[in-house]
Amino acid sequence: MSSHSDSSSQDSNSNEYEREPVPEKELKGANKFWGMYAGEHCAGTEFMIGPLFLLNGVSLQNIFVGLLLGNLLAVLSWRFLCAPIATQARLTLYFHLEKIAGKHLVILYNLANGILFCFLAGAMITVSATAVGIPFNIPMPTIESIYPNSLSFILIVIAVGAVIAVVAAKGYDTVAKFANIAAPWMILVFAACGIVAFKQLEVSDWAALNSLWSESIVFAQQGQEASTMSFWSVVFFGWFCNAAMHVGMSDLSVFRFAKKPSYGWASAAGMYVGHYMAWIAAAFMLAAQIKLLRDANPVPGPMAYSVTGIAGIICVIVAGWTTANPTIYRAGLAFQAIVPSVSRFKVTLFTGFLATFAGIFPAFAWRLLGFVGLYGTILAPIGAIIFFDWYFKRKGDPANLHNAEPSSSFSIPVLLAWLIPVGVAVYFIQVHGIAAHFFPLPCWLGCGLLFLLLSRKTASANPT
Repeated sequence: MSSHSDSSSQDSNSNEYEREPVPEKELKGANKFWGMYAGEHCAGTEFMIGPLFLLNGVSLQNIFVGLLLGNLLAVLSWRFLCAPIATQARLTLYFHLEKIAGKHLVILYNLANGILFCFLAGAMITVSATAVGIPFNIPMPTIESIYPNSLSFILIVIAVGAVIAVVAAKGYDTVAKFANIAAPWMILVFAACGIVAFKQLEVSDWAALNSLWSESIVFAQQGQEASTMSFWSVVFFGWFCNAAMHVGMSDLSVFRFAKKPSYGWASAAGMYVGHYMAWIAAAFMLAAQIKLLRDANPVPGPMAYSVTGIAGIICVIVAGWTTANPTIYRAGLAFQAIVPSVSRFKVTLFTGFLATFAGIFPAFAWRLLGFVGLYGTILAPIGAIIFFDWYFKRKGDPANLHNAEPSSSFSIPVLLAWLIPVGVAVYFIQVHGIAAHFFPLPCWLGCGLLFLLLSRKTASANPT
């Protein structure tokens, strides 16, 4: 056993503890989590999501106040829903779920989880690639682009994806170290981008800023000033754009390394530095680009370059990396749980290949508002299974979970509890056009209650 442990730092499944609780000697200090969350969420998505608020006609007041509330709800979800279970059970989401639902059902969930995370990571690879191409004068895809616009762009995506995949494959320590190095510098550049963009707007008070913002919306919407996102839409988007990670319990895989649940507050670094300051800064960058260049195309690389030059290019590149690294790491854990006999390193490299392939298609990056709501709606309800099982069946006792064997390798109650609410939500999203980010909460509650009901009915029908 000791010789195996000694060699695990090279490449093994054991040093990431995919199928056992994380031992106390491997627990990480708080700085690992503050740095990782700041780096991951002050990252590539921010260059896309901030400008999309402007393109969707959201008022400045709704952005400032709505995101303030929505991000607070997200932090509370990490701190009080995800982190307490993670620091007691200390299992990955996938192995934890296997104890409840059986390994064959978890394969289905892991496929959905891994694929959706690959699409998200692919969008971030696209974001980084839009900056890499600028020094080489390579034309970038526009906001209307679905497919790559040149062989050169494809080659850049492949090169960026290769670097990201290798970092993610090296494991949690490398991912966290990369984030800790990059995060402080990136935060400063995001702040600088916002300050420079604000100065370029040449406004001196709220009324002038509000007026110019409205003019930017009219220009971007080609003469219209229509808002497709209300105050509560902004709140729910801020709360649930990472629904799969907090209420969906994906970050059990991250916080299982935390010494105590209070480290869940580290998510505030991501929410208020990234999903507040950086979103608003990126939105101002697009407004400045519209004012100066009469261009409403929010491609991250050119947009950042027009505001802060070379520093902006570097920030976009690194920002894409710091989002894609932990996202590919999570997706790799999902796929590795399906094929535990294959090393996590190899599985994560393959995951990086899938994400890179997705990154070749810029449509994933340009449609982030809808995509993150949809992936939260699909994945978040599984977190309710874990939450309700932990508090109502395991009574918060780690040993009760660690020693458990699922009653079936494919739990029908879990499957139905998951698919019924998600199916209803997808119907309303597709048929009635309701924004996807409104559905993670009702799906989560519906899934948890259905799980309890169906589990008790199954238990009463099959008494032991």
